[in-house]
Amino acid sequence: MTSIGTIIKEIIPPHRKGDIRLKREFVVLEDAHIQGFLLGTDYQRMYGIDIYNSKNRQITVGTNTENNFSLEIYQISTLDPLEKLLNEPAISIGEEALGKIRSHDIELYLDVERPYPPILRSPSYPESLENRMEIEKHINEHLEMDVIRKIGHNEIVEITTPVLITWHDGKYRLCGDFRALNGYTKSDRYPIPKIPHSLDKLEKAKYITKMDCMKGFHQNGVKPNYMKLLRIICHMGIY
Repeated sequence: MTSIGTIIKEIIPPHRKGDIRLKREFVVLEDAHIQGFLLGTDYQRMYGIDIYNSKNRQITVGTNTENNFSLEIYQISTLDPLEKLLNEPAISIGEEALGKIRSHDIELYLDVERPYPPILRSPSYPESLENRMEIEKHINEHLEMDVIRKIGHNEIVEITTPVLITWHDGKYRLCGDFRALNGYTKSDRYPIPKIPHSLDKLEKAKYITKMDCMKGFHQNGVKPNYMKLLRIICHMGIY
């Protein structure tokens, strides 16, 4: 995708003490489509800024291109080394499925040996017709992204985790009920840094970058030998 310019737009989110103007700069990409914008809403809420996202949110600049739209094309060859680095694709440029992206794969270890207890071989949960339709929608979406694959009839399956559909932030989400598996998984005690502490360390930083990953949970790959521990089951089969 090619950058054809930038849009400088003031976004006015609702606030309990009056509207706040946030100036944002968007890069316009040729032949690109986006469903929504991530503006760091969690961080803004820490300071009392209320962000209300809707399904059909969009930003338009009308026909006035002088004030809001810059037709300047940014050529990589004219950028300094730092800007070249910031314009490098971090993980993927969208030419491969999300499930094909590999970085730091996860290893899982269980505290039990074969044969595994029955609680780790759970059947699928009963679901309403509406939930079954949503499960089918999400399963097909994950198959297209190559995040999951269908388990064949001739494959040995020892551990299955049922899935359930939940309603969160105005939309359905597919979740695996891994509570039983968590009880037998060896924990990694390496401390995860807290977001506020990480932000405090950036106080004197000269350059700050941020990357929002689509479906961040699935950005963590699992090593092939341990994928069998994360198999999910529903009315459509095992994945």
